[in-house]
Amino acid sequence: MREAAIATLGDLIAFPTVSTESNVEITAYLADRLEAAGARVEIQRHESEPKANLYATLGPEGPGGVLLSGHTDVVPVADQDWTTDPFTMAERDGRLYGRGSCDMKGFVACAVSLAEALTSETLTTPLHFAFTHDEETGCLGAQRLADRLRERDALPSICIVGEPTEMKPVDGHKGCFEYRVRFQGLEGHGSAPDLGVNAVEYAARYVANLMELREALRRRAPANCPFDPPFATINIGRLSGGVAPNVVAGKAELLWEMRPVQPGDAEFVKDALEAYASEELIPAMRAIHPEAGLETEILGEVVGLAPQASNAARDLMAALTGDNAAGLVPFGTEAGLFQEIGMDVVVCGPGSIEQAHKADEFIAIAEIDRCLAMLERLGGHLTA
Repeated sequence: MREAAIATLGDLIAFPTVSTESNVEITAYLADRLEAAGARVEIQRHESEPKANLYATLGPEGPGGVLLSGHTDVVPVADQDWTTDPFTMAERDGRLYGRGSCDMKGFVACAVSLAEALTSETLTTPLHFAFTHDEETGCLGAQRLADRLRERDALPSICIVGEPTEMKPVDGHKGCFEYRVRFQGLEGHGSAPDLGVNAVEYAARYVANLMELREALRRRAPANCPFDPPFATINIGRLSGGVAPNVVAGKAELLWEMRPVQPGDAEFVKDALEAYASEELIPAMRAIHPEAGLETEILGEVVGLAPQASNAARDLMAALTGDNAAGLVPFGTEAGLFQEIGMDVVVCGPGSIEQAHKADEFIAIAEIDRCLAMLERLGGHLTA
């Protein structure tokens, strides 16, 4: 299957599916390939944007089976110093270069090659495929797909998310919640700051409150937490606003994120921020200017993958790879969304996260081989 997988990866890389752009064409391409292999394919189109999810099934109808999950979007290449065309696959020194080769079109190509190598009629257990949009901008597609799957009686019992882990099983990662907060103040002359509402100053107070909450999260760390660090974190990504030293800033914008480690962390932070803003910050701003205030935009709220004592997906992956030591990763995936609707989930895929999102992104052909070997064993498991 190696040659087929590499050729498919070249096709997938040629679709410039940066998250800001459409993924409809690559989804149609994957649908055609899977339908030709005998799969029953569903396309979930976005209501107002040129985005789509694909969900497909090989084998018998009914509950259970294994879901192979991947995303079709990639991060931008702008301002990166590539030595080759990022959307034309290049092979060199045992590596396949191109945007998305590692994160995570390599796994998607392997999954399609498995579908084409199997005979649907021989499968005794369903094999499902989920290829989603906008994972890189908040797992937006997977959230929509999970909502649709939640309505069904027949769900896969096991999900394998093929993010790059060098084919090492992973059964846990933190959540990732990202926000944009816009502050509206009142411009004025710097010589009379009390007559204005300085949006940058109020944004700075908001950040100071976030820093207090960051320390509170340290104290909330659960006992024997396996994550590093063992507590939820908060990071300030960007604070911008103002035009000159002698102008009271009328607008400011804050980007920040938190990564919860346990249920309740996110609610703790959001409830505390809401109370601070509504009881202290906004009243102080509107005492000077009634139209001043702030609004929060949710960029993404992606739940983490919680390690479980019993996890059939982890056990299956151990059997398929021979690696019994499941680990944790610091980056987020779609896995927690599938766990949340009742599946046992493991993250395991080809390539190293160290290569993702960089110029000259690549995946080693040896990693493709390891992934295909695992998937071939999975095919045998589903036809036994």
